[in-house]
Amino acid sequence: MNPRRILAAALLACLAASAAAQEPFRVADIRLQGLQRVSSGTVFNLLPVNVGDDLDGFTLRQLTRSLFESGYFDDIQMLRDGDVLVVKFQERPAIESIELEGNKAIKSEDLLKGLAEQGLREGEIFKQATLELVGIGLRQQYIAQGRYDAGIETDVKELPRNRVGIKIEIDEGKSSGVRHINIVGVTEFEQSELLEALELKHPTWFSFIGGKDRYSREKLQGDMEKLESWYQDRGFVEFRPLSTQVSVAPDKRSVYVTINIKEGDRYTVGDVSLIGELSDVKPEQVESMFLVREGQQFSRALVTATEERIGAAFGNAGYTFASASGVPEVKEGGIVDVKFIVDAGKRAYVRRITFAGNAMTEDHVLRRELRQMEGGWASTQMIDLSKVRLDRLGFFENVNVETPAVPGTDDQVDVDFTVEEIPTGSISATLGYAEYSGLIIGGSYMQENVGGSGNSVGVSVSFSDYQKAANFSYRDPYYTMDGISRGFNIFARETDYHARNIARYATDAVGTGVNFGFPIGETRRLAIGARAEYTHIREGRFAAGEISEFIQAEGDTFVNYKLEGTWSRTTLNRLMFPSRGTAQRLIAELAVPGSDLEFYRVTYNGQVYIPLFNPLTLHLRTQLGYGNTFGDSNTYPFYEHYYAGGHGSIRGYENSTLGPRTTPISGSFFYRPDGDPIGGNMLIETSAELIFPMPFIDSGLARPMFFVDAGNVFNSNCPTTSVNCFDFTPDVIRVTTGLAVQWITGMGPMTFAMTLPLNSKPGDEEERFSFEMGHNF
Repeated sequence: MNPRRILAAALLACLAASAAAQEPFRVADIRLQGLQRVSSGTVFNLLPVNVGDDLDGFTLRQLTRSLFESGYFDDIQMLRDGDVLVVKFQERPAIESIELEGNKAIKSEDLLKGLAEQGLREGEIFKQATLELVGIGLRQQYIAQGRYDAGIETDVKELPRNRVGIKIEIDEGKSSGVRHINIVGVTEFEQSELLEALELKHPTWFSFIGGKDRYSREKLQGDMEKLESWYQDRGFVEFRPLSTQVSVAPDKRSVYVTINIKEGDRYTVGDVSLIGELSDVKPEQVESMFLVREGQQFSRALVTATEERIGAAFGNAGYTFASASGVPEVKEGGIVDVKFIVDAGKRAYVRRITFAGNAMTEDHVLRRELRQMEGGWASTQMIDLSKVRLDRLGFFENVNVETPAVPGTDDQVDVDFTVEEIPTGSISATLGYAEYSGLIIGGSYMQENVGGSGNSVGVSVSFSDYQKAANFSYRDPYYTMDGISRGFNIFARETDYHARNIARYATDAVGTGVNFGFPIGETRRLAIGARAEYTHIREGRFAAGEISEFIQAEGDTFVNYKLEGTWSRTTLNRLMFPSRGTAQRLIAELAVPGSDLEFYRVTYNGQVYIPLFNPLTLHLRTQLGYGNTFGDSNTYPFYEHYYAGGHGSIRGYENSTLGPRTTPISGSFFYRPDGDPIGGNMLIETSAELIFPMPFIDSGLARPMFFVDAGNVFNSNCPTTSVNCFDFTPDVIRVTTGLAVQWITGMGPMTFAMTLPLNSKPGDEEERFSFEMGHNF
């Protein structure tokens, strides 16, 4: 048969069916055809027609429109088979997969979440219009980040069973740099003053740190708020930002920013008043918190600080929902009155305290750190202090707290802590070779949170040419419910110090000890311990005269009983990578009468973190140490000396090589011309570090720093026969500078340092590059 006749016959049949469907009729049944994933129940819910209803052409068109609006179908046909309504569907394909390629500035999980919110996710019905809108919106998002040459390409691949795969190829382009910023309307200040207050910066040699010369719409919006605050802090109450214009260079790599402002007049504070509901708090108590005074130049910062002080004071008294707002009222003659409106609200109580995210750490370990109690007033100060104490445990990367109101009440809150755990156990292994130590094989295990209990345990074993050692330690931070801690350790070691770059002698030592810690406040702690040590000294071949003289005077085997007291104070905001606060530790050690040797050591270690202008932090560290004899002992034991050099000390020099040295031994084929390091009884070390963000890496896990180290060890009791021994003099202080990076990785904590010694002397053993690594799990 002729194909044209077949096509014509089919067309006539369709027209006839369609025409029949347009004639009014009463529905005897409804038949659905072509459905694959959309259920019949869904369709019947969308169809406003039932068996027995009368239908005509107008009603059918409404039904068709209603079904199309659901977005499930590409084509719908309304047909009639007698009095049966036949609906034929062609479903839109479902999304089988979504593939992203080329995105780095925006994480894939964030992109997929955004796509899902727009209706593009695996398993959903595919809509081409939605994909096109998503592509436009995604490019706008990159433009908002200053990536004006970003490009988005989408590809839809048809798959079997009416499915599609979506591939989104992203060319993120380059971030546009700020070429110039112009502020129009400035009359009272220099432009340079205002530009210093902005996050966006003109390009400089160091602007790559933190990407300050990289443009983004978010930064510009933030800078407009900073400008407003800057002016209002200087009395310009009516300052207003008018508009911004951003011009993009033809190469799309640079932008020119113009900011239009209206400065207004400068105002002085007139009357300062207080109104509102203060509950049981006296007005005089609130007024004493005012930082705004009559006759001052108006400052929005002082108004905000006063609001925060009032809010914190009420919050500490249990008025969690208290509000305080300082409202300026402009008067004639350059005067502005400030009215503080306070509403204490009801005193709130804590219904429940919960923890989330502590998969390993047990709840009671966290709960014992809390200072806010269930059933008590909701104190802002106690809640914040509880958060700080959880941060200081060192078990978590982040600790967040929220205080949602209890639904249906106006005087109860829950306190919800969310923590993000980090590895608290570490396994470190050492395999290496050094000129003076030979092959080194060692390993250690340390767990600060055993089984989630908060207790710590450490085991280390090492074998090398210079030492064979084993150590076990255990600490329970809450031996009693009052926070008294108990710890003990056992050790045994055999050490050849000459193979470790130190003087020619060896020791065999075993010992054990126990200690108890007592809290004496939120930030201070006192620990007292006792231990017994057995030490045997073995002279090496060609031993130095200093060592031989000591053995002749005091012997070579000692049993010493030591008492140790430790005072510590810490206000660090967190244990891992703190950014503010101080930490101090003073350790006094005494070999008591009855020991073979009678001596003492006092060591101080202090550090402070000072936030500078964002995002820089200054870290200062000082370590001081002094030891001497008393009673029947005349010579301080050389094997108890302090040493300097290496990581945690004076970077840029080999470990333990600074300070006094032994008198060179003639007749030996293998000796240092200037003698071997032997340390001293006096230690002075100090360090300054300027910490800045690590580009492109989460600053919570990595931080680089510029540093300057200075210090040395000295001997205040130099033997008369020593030629390389010296007491403290400024000219022997060693100074180094360099760049270091501390990094918490999946392989463990890493530390890199590149150092330049500034005043090294002949015979110093320099170490320009150093690296340390452990393995965390």
